[in-house]
Amino acid sequence: MSKPRYPIYIISKGRAKTCLTADMFIREKIPFRLVVEPQEFKDYAAVYDKKLLVALPFSNLGMGGVPARNWVWQDAKKSGAARHWIWDDNIRGTMYWWKGRRTRVNANLAISSVEEFVDRYENIAIAGMNYDTFVFSCTTPYVKNCRVYSNLLIRNDMDFEWRGKYNEDTDLCLQVLSAGWATVLFNAFMVQKMHTMAMKGGNTDQLYEGDGRLEMARSLERQWPGVVEVKRKFKRPQHHIIKAWRQFDTPLIRRKDIDWEEIKSKKVKMKLVQKQEIKSQHLQKVVDTFNQKAV
Repeated sequence: MSKPRYPIYIISKGRAKTCLTADMFIREKIPFRLVVEPQEFKDYAAVYDKKLLVALPFSNLGMGGVPARNWVWQDAKKSGAARHWIWDDNIRGTMYWWKGRRTRVNANLAISSVEEFVDRYENIAIAGMNYDTFVFSCTTPYVKNCRVYSNLLIRNDMDFEWRGKYNEDTDLCLQVLSAGWATVLFNAFMVQKMHTMAMKGGNTDQLYEGDGRLEMARSLERQWPGVVEVKRKFKRPQHHIIKAWRQFDTPLIRRKDIDWEEIKSKKVKMKLVQKQEIKSQHLQKVVDTFNQKAV
């Protein structure tokens, strides 16, 4: 199975014993760097190998992780990589849309597939996988020019930066889209992310207490007047992208040094692994047929 080609960073705070993304990557043998604040280094070192840890040169700046994200971007540039991944620390696994259902898939395959797709185009600034809870049907394997959250593959040579205190993912995507770049959000591959405020740690307590949600929505509206407005969704204040991102229509530009006919015939071989007893004869037949073709 292909390994990720670009460096992967996880920014974590207050979750030394519950850093789900790091646990998942270790379980699936994916190389990564776990970025933590210096005062928490010992806590994380008690759980994870020190070789995986990177201590930030600052702490408790109160900006919702933005300084750490910008530090990661600069560190990735220094490494000479063309892109870098930045993941939230509360992701349990990755999934693949198969036969009308969400199926667990090895993260190596998911990450490598996203990377290979992105590298076929000249103008993709940011890409990533959708939340599994947002994918109810998979009519298209990916969506162009919208937000990417929690797992971002970012092009390193762009002149942008993370900013603000709230909705930094949305803001960064709006920055690149308004400058004429493209983004890609994958539905075929998904991440299993814990719901906001479902876990202790991170910046949850700082950002969402009191009127935090209303301020979060209004701050993005102030940054992007005419593009973002505040509405009430799910019984709480929420930012809303006017025209639902349809105002951004930059097409994907194919690289000219790639054999696109060869790509059409390329297939990724996968095999289903049984995790529990299959009681349905129909499902067992489907699994057997799939694995016969995958061999």
